[in-house]
Amino acid sequence: MAGRKSDFTLPTLDDLFSTQEMRDDAKLAKIRDIPLELIDDFPDHPFKVRDDEDMMQLVESIKERGVITPATVRQKENGRYELISGHRRKRACELAGFETLRCEVVDLTRDEATILMVESNFQRSQILPSEKAFAYKMRLEAMNRQGQRTDLTSTPVVSKLRTNETLGNEVGESREQIRRYIRLTNLVPELLDLVDEGRMKMRPAVEISFLDEDCQRDLVDEIDLNDCTPSHDQTIRMRKMFEEKKLTPEAIQAIMSEQKPNQRERIVLSGDKVRQYIPKNIPLNQTEDYVCKALEHYAGYLRKRAERDAR
Repeated sequence: MAGRKSDFTLPTLDDLFSTQEMRDDAKLAKIRDIPLELIDDFPDHPFKVRDDEDMMQLVESIKERGVITPATVRQKENGRYELISGHRRKRACELAGFETLRCEVVDLTRDEATILMVESNFQRSQILPSEKAFAYKMRLEAMNRQGQRTDLTSTPVVSKLRTNETLGNEVGESREQIRRYIRLTNLVPELLDLVDEGRMKMRPAVEISFLDEDCQRDLVDEIDLNDCTPSHDQTIRMRKMFEEKKLTPEAIQAIMSEQKPNQRERIVLSGDKVRQYIPKNIPLNQTEDYVCKALEHYAGYLRKRAERDAR
């Protein structure tokens, strides 16, 4: 009869020869105030730090109460520190005029630090597609270097272990969606901005990501000229022509000049300008309804004022 695995685990040496108080003190010893000038941002940090309304509120909070949750750093060989978690807190301290940042110093490898950096930043309420794209790519590459298989750009026929599927389970995305996000890292900045702004959907953007930089630049020129983005069908045709080495600037122009069945006049609003007037409790996917209701209310106000002035 096979024996049942025991849930019992042997105590570590720390458990045997130290008290809880000693272990707590050891942890506290790793928390210190580090000069901001000695803290470097994480290399290729994929998450943007914006000086927006949320940042200003964080600055005021830090002025009043200090940094409540320490940032996380690791010490580098040259004696400086690399910021893993807390880039917004560091920026807020700079804006508040502080010279130091409360930090917990951890002993991690670069790959372990990369995984922790991505995990900690995914707690943010709003994450742009571009931020997800580069964060997923960095995370999977770190997992791959730790000895696991990563399928970054294609779907294999047979794979016993897919780290993009593992990551998808952790963040609530499908394996295919993880793959799509990572494809976005192949877009030129102008096209990636369109995805972040919501002017271009994921699937057309993924198709475009297979074009080389020259073709993408030609497409950017046509988007600016026509003031519209390509449909999914148009991007599929562009990719096919590119693979057949037939996608010339003239071909892109011809495709983009087509009248789409559902094409109509569009009004594009700057997210940074509009967002400052929208309450934080309004989710991003409800901002259009909120703006429409606000415009309806304002139109009613103008109508009543015109009626009053006409009396």
